[in-house]
Amino acid sequence: MSQMIATSKVKAVIGTGITGLSVARFLAAQQQAFVLLDTRTTPPNLEKVQQEFPGVTIECGELNPHTLLACDEIIVSPGVAVATPAIEQAKNAGIPVVGDIELFVRYAKAPIVAITGSNAKSTVTTLVGEMAKTAGINVAVGGNLGTPALELLGDAVELYVMELSSFQLETVTKLNAKVATILNISADHLDRYENMRAYILAKLRVYFGAEHIVVNRKDVLTHPPFAAGAKPIYFGGSADFGSFGLTEENGEEYLAKNLTPLMPSRELTIRGRHNVDNALAALALGDAAGIPMDAMLTALKSFKGLKHRCEFVATKNGVEFYNDSKGTNIGSTLAAVQGLARDPQQLIVILGGEGKGQDFTELAPALKAINSQVVLIGRDAPIIEQAVASATTITHASSMQDAVHKAFNLAKSGDAVLLSPACASFDMFKNYEDRGEKFCAAVQELNAS
Repeated sequence: MSQMIATSKVKAVIGTGITGLSVARFLAAQQQAFVLLDTRTTPPNLEKVQQEFPGVTIECGELNPHTLLACDEIIVSPGVAVATPAIEQAKNAGIPVVGDIELFVRYAKAPIVAITGSNAKSTVTTLVGEMAKTAGINVAVGGNLGTPALELLGDAVELYVMELSSFQLETVTKLNAKVATILNISADHLDRYENMRAYILAKLRVYFGAEHIVVNRKDVLTHPPFAAGAKPIYFGGSADFGSFGLTEENGEEYLAKNLTPLMPSRELTIRGRHNVDNALAALALGDAAGIPMDAMLTALKSFKGLKHRCEFVATKNGVEFYNDSKGTNIGSTLAAVQGLARDPQQLIVILGGEGKGQDFTELAPALKAINSQVVLIGRDAPIIEQAVASATTITHASSMQDAVHKAFNLAKSGDAVLLSPACASFDMFKNYEDRGEKFCAAVQELNAS
């Protein structure tokens, strides 16, 4: 390894993944000295990092407090907990600890739409981006989704639409967004956070300095502290003044602003009741950001949703299959189950994987309320079975292909099969995309008569 750069203006970049690389490239372009650290002994892209930054010190393995104490700022990747002892020691010594989003905010010249939540972040972020594009706005979309924040920066950008995770928000001081939202909050990442309160407090940081705040009328945990300053704009539920909600016109349900009908909900291409809320959230955000209403409605009518998020896959023998592999926590799966519930027909749900310390008993009432069956896969299948066995019928499967076959055999015409695991995927798959693709492949292989 090379020697530490001899200057008092050295930044420490912790993490050599996608975000860490974007930070390193940004600092290099700014001609700022930095060192790279990764808590893994052999990061998967170490050789690439060494080739791209040949003169930069790279330290792998347990973080060295002396390295961090010699730097004037520490930039932490979202996957690295700020509570790591060496980082805490540096922080206590007065060294600022930030993330890529804090750097992004320092340099971004265009207004920011900031979107967080336990679920639906990617769908709403992409949808608001499509609304802006339809209006002819030069929009940059990314953050926790797709392109890292620092790679979006550009003088020609007129609007930033950013998906932000709780991990990214932990290191944000003041986001100063044009409009910010927490779409919903449910238990997630409790393997990283001490408790739900700590998780919620991280999410609430999205509101710091926001000009407009969009909150979920049906989820009190998304509501900002009284000191937030901006008057909330609500989405969800029945329409009234100061909100985007639902109203009835000539016996038909409409999406509405205040009490003014905008479009029939049946004209949405995205499926499920939870996607009606996602559409309302996107309208509220876009309206506060100044996107013209006609462009937003045009985009809504053509938006087909994202892969692995309640994605319609195929119909086999009258049985519909939906891929919601991005459903990696209980809240996301609840939204999908309730959104696709189809009594008197059955909804057969494929659950399981790495449970991340969640309490799966929260799924039981939703499964009991509808005609459901569950097919279980993955490491924490026994934990899920114990939590929901009293509410539904359980079948175990050894692989995704086995799960799809068993679900198909349990179903009859008019039923639906939903992959929404409520778990992380790493016990059996590379990631949630890999899990979803294997589900889709198994569905296509079914021999429908």
